[in-house]
Amino acid sequence: MAAKKSGLGAKGLGLGALIHSEADDVSSSPERVVELDINAIEPNPHQPRKRFEEESLESLAQSIRSCGVIQPIVVKKEGDSYLLVAGERRWRASKIAGLKTIPAIVRHLQDDALFQTALVENLQREDLNPMEEAEGYLRLKEEFHLSQEEISSRVGKSRPAIANALRLLQLDERVKRFVEEGRLSGGHARALLALEDGQAQFQLAERILEEGQSVRSAEAMVKQYLARQGKTEKSPAAPDGKTLALRVAAERMQSALGTKVTVKQGGKKGKIEIEFYSPEDLERLLTQIAGHQA
Repeated sequence: MAAKKSGLGAKGLGLGALIHSEADDVSSSPERVVELDINAIEPNPHQPRKRFEEESLESLAQSIRSCGVIQPIVVKKEGDSYLLVAGERRWRASKIAGLKTIPAIVRHLQDDALFQTALVENLQREDLNPMEEAEGYLRLKEEFHLSQEEISSRVGKSRPAIANALRLLQLDERVKRFVEEGRLSGGHARALLALEDGQAQFQLAERILEEGQSVRSAEAMVKQYLARQGKTEKSPAAPDGKTLALRVAAERMQSALGTKVTVKQGGKKGKIEIEFYSPEDLERLLTQIAGHQA
């Protein structure tokens, strides 16, 4: 195994690191790091990420060949083997790299704590697809009886962002697969939620894919479809009477920024209110907005 070096390794730390990162979890842990037989470790069947991009794993494997595993994985002892709690990408990439052992921290957790820790750890990251993220939030809600506010606090994302993610579970199963495969974005999927009929969602999703439509174009297409059907969007009017255009603008900004956004208009003027929940969250928003302007 290549000698381990200090530093951040190949994994870039973007906006997700300003909220919370896997590296932060492990580096602050007091447990001792040990070398474990890589084949004695089993993946956690309850973690939300279902898809691992081969190209991304190969890139990480190449880094591991050169620099070693920078951050240890986290496991739980299970008889003669170990169950992964955090670090499945590193474990998979290490196997690709041909490592026989891998640095790990062994934690003694009850099953409920194990599964909740694994879920929260993965949901704090930025590389889940929208459906994996939504299913993870649903498990925290239903299996661990956490409210949206509690989920928000644990994963470091706003409550509206949690609510918007959970709404994706209402999609037609075929549309969900498009999102899981990365063919449709979360923004496209949210536009389709205005349609109650699953077949209509699927048909318009296919059109979006065939025509390569943007999120804004998809939203317009949904409105046109509803107008032809003599219907309005199923989402109720906001209490303050915002127009559909303002609601759509607020939802798009909430999705992009991961926090609650309120858009108000009076006459020719208006204002946008963006909520933050800590100094770190404010810094995250500033970085993200500045990045979009660059």
